[in-house]
Amino acid sequence: MLTKVTRSSALTLAISYVALGVVALGLFALPLWYAWEVTIEDGRIQLIREDVQRFTEVFERRGDLGLAEFIEQRVSLQIAGERILLLTDPAFRPMAGNLPAWPREVTSGSGVYGTATLDLAGQATRVGLVRTVLPGGYNLLVGRDLSRLSPLTTRFWEGLGVSVTVLIGVGLFGGWLVRRAVLSGIDHVSRSVTAIVHGDLSHRLPFGADGGEFDTLSITINRMFDQIEQLVHGVRNVSNSIAHDLRTPLAELRSRLEEIVVTRPPPEETFDEVAAAVEDVDRVIGIFNALLRLAEIDAGARRSGFVEVNPAELAARAAEFYRPAAEIKGIALDFADQAGAAAISGDPLLLSQAVSNLIDNAVKFTPANGHIRVEAAVLSDHTVEISVGDDGPGVPDEEKQRVIERFYRGDASRGGTPGVGLGLTLVSAIARLHGGRLDLADNHPGLKARMILGGEAVSLS
Repeated sequence: MLTKVTRSSALTLAISYVALGVVALGLFALPLWYAWEVTIEDGRIQLIREDVQRFTEVFERRGDLGLAEFIEQRVSLQIAGERILLLTDPAFRPMAGNLPAWPREVTSGSGVYGTATLDLAGQATRVGLVRTVLPGGYNLLVGRDLSRLSPLTTRFWEGLGVSVTVLIGVGLFGGWLVRRAVLSGIDHVSRSVTAIVHGDLSHRLPFGADGGEFDTLSITINRMFDQIEQLVHGVRNVSNSIAHDLRTPLAELRSRLEEIVVTRPPPEETFDEVAAAVEDVDRVIGIFNALLRLAEIDAGARRSGFVEVNPAELAARAAEFYRPAAEIKGIALDFADQAGAAAISGDPLLLSQAVSNLIDNAVKFTPANGHIRVEAAVLSDHTVEISVGDDGPGVPDEEKQRVIERFYRGDASRGGTPGVGLGLTLVSAIARLHGGRLDLADNHPGLKARMILGGEAVSLS
């Protein structure tokens, strides 16, 4: 169906270009023809007037008989056979010329008869005439045969017809070439899309190095295919991770409930098991809530809640909130404000959650007697940076990008540290929502997480 529609579109496009070319040629030829006709007619009349002027001068010098003799000489010499001459007396009786009688088409009075049809040698002929009344009532008729230029007119229209034919041929051939090129490119796209629909996500469009339009389109589509492949693999991984991470709390929940049913412990133990079961359910709900927040953030739905926010104040409050938990573990938690009154447009709840997630991770992985430093600063490009550095085990370079993926948990977090692997994913998504990014770097020792926010949205007061 797609190919049929494309073929029809290509043919329609070719016909449209041909029709446009014919119209353009006609718009060029018609004014040219009009100018030709007007110029030629004016030229003919001017030549006839010059002849009339010449004959009038002869009449003034030599009289009527002298003019008659002059005209007969001209007729006998056949100067330009298209010339028509007739001299009559006041009673319209012919005195000299090559017309047997005064034509009925020419009425009384001097004037120009641009186009008239006369019977010359038994053949109807289009002529241009000028009548002049000479002193004494004599009548002079001078004209030229217009059919002499008919071959030129015929050649003009023949040339125009040939041009139209060539234009149509070239246009159809060009349309066929365009159609072939367009269909070839569309066929490549169609085959690639079909292959991907059938499950071959690695299939890509071929493209050359000349950088043509279809090559640019192929490169763009290939980037889209790369993104689609990445998203599909991401969905698969997320689905597997969700199944894996939900299986543990659900299995524990089932085990607790089953044990209660089988053993029927005393009320206090039963309530303890129910409380543990509630915690398992809370873990499951927390996973789904985190996923819903990620979906909202990725869709940009939370932008409607943007207001002017001071990130330094948010970071200070988050640091103050986690300071007691850090002190319980013997960890020193400091906050350094170098951003001052820098403000960005953002969602205060999301930004608070992001900073809290970074500090919470640092508290989890920093050993006793360790140190955590939270900083807020304005960078040279007027973006705001909130960084959380610790002296914990850190993250290997090969895992720095992976720990941002959903449900990914590094080796350091697999030893019983609570969490589902969505904390840094949320922070990264929130940073992107605010026109920034999340960078992870070595703190020597430990990890330094830098959340850069704002871009051009930062305003300094």
